[in-house]
Amino acid sequence: MTINMYGVAALAVLISMALSMIRAFVGPTVFDRILAVNVTGTLTVVLIAVYGFLDGRPDFLDIGLLYALINFTGTIAVTKYVKFQDLGHPMEGPDGGDV
Repeated sequence: MTINMYGVAALAVLISMALSMIRAFVGPTVFDRILAVNVTGTLTVVLIAVYGFLDGRPDFLDIGLLYALINFTGTIAVTKYVKFQDLGHPMEGPDGGDV
């Protein structure tokens, strides 16, 4: 009986995703939760890639890359919103006024 290494890798990624989701629900601060959701998104990209190779369709890497870009943009937007309570926060100039 041969062990499919892609199947083992997919199982390891799923276990890691479960652990990061536990951290997302337990995390003491909002930044711990944001980081845990970001890790889950990154592991989802890895899972998409592993599934693509497991199914014999390496073109799933394109879908994984698109999901990675969406995950990155979403993480930056949520972090900025948590920090400033506004996504359109104006920048301040050297004299203290808006730029």
